[in-house]
Amino acid sequence: MNLKDTFLASLVPIFLGFGFVIAKPAMEHFPPFLLMGLRFTFAASILIWWFPIPRGFLKKIFIVSFIANTLQYGITYTGLSMIDASAAVLLVQMEVIFGVVFAYFMLKEKPTIRSLIGISIAFIGIYILTGSPNLEGKFIGAALTVTGAGIWALGQVLVKPLSKEINPLALVAWLALFSGPILITFSVIFDGNTINYFKTASLNSWIIAIYLGFIMQPISYGCFYYVLKNNPLYKVLPIVTMGIPLTGLLAAIFILGEEPTKELFIGGAIILLGVIMIVFNKKKN
Repeated sequence: MNLKDTFLASLVPIFLGFGFVIAKPAMEHFPPFLLMGLRFTFAASILIWWFPIPRGFLKKIFIVSFIANTLQYGITYTGLSMIDASAAVLLVQMEVIFGVVFAYFMLKEKPTIRSLIGISIAFIGIYILTGSPNLEGKFIGAALTVTGAGIWALGQVLVKPLSKEINPLALVAWLALFSGPILITFSVIFDGNTINYFKTASLNSWIIAIYLGFIMQPISYGCFYYVLKNNPLYKVLPIVTMGIPLTGLLAAIFILGEEPTKELFIGGAIILLGVIMIVFNKKKN
């Protein structure tokens, strides 16, 4: 990976980790589906005008959008709304483990012994982390967060072929265009009172929604898809996955004032050890 791609990849965890954490207080005013719907609608509204319709790819984009954006973000952020951000930002690291599993079944990439050991270690970390007092009685939230991580991994396996055919920012735009309205519609159906949420939302919540949609989404995923287009997934994942927990934990502690427990730190460290064993595994292109 060249210096330019390394720099662009390093921006992804900074924007994603920070955005993931600050989304939590916004969900006190916007339900998760509505907040994510606003995020993608905002992103599409500024990007879609700059790129032609990707004719011939719309069906594939819609399918990928529904899996990688609509389902994944709806489920993950619903889980986040139920648990501490410091725990959630570590649980989503399971996406790497799921990535290995999906790569085996869908791409026929056989995991190495080291990867299998890394997966086992990560699950030990999950067991310890879920025993943290911060997650006591919050099994559903933790389960949704882990499920969302699995769907994200599936989504990236599906996105990679498209990233080679479509401009990265165009891909961000069209994925967002499909998922934003669907998420808002889901919120109308399941949450109701949509207009009331808009009226009663605080200024800070609107600022967060604007950051997620107009800044974080275009920059983070534009950079991610660009780097993914030019490099193997196993070279991109170490930079992205290792940076998100650090950025997210710092934001949770210093911005949200959360106090992670020793179980969270120990379990999180073990999860990251398992992830490191997986993402630093292959040495060839």
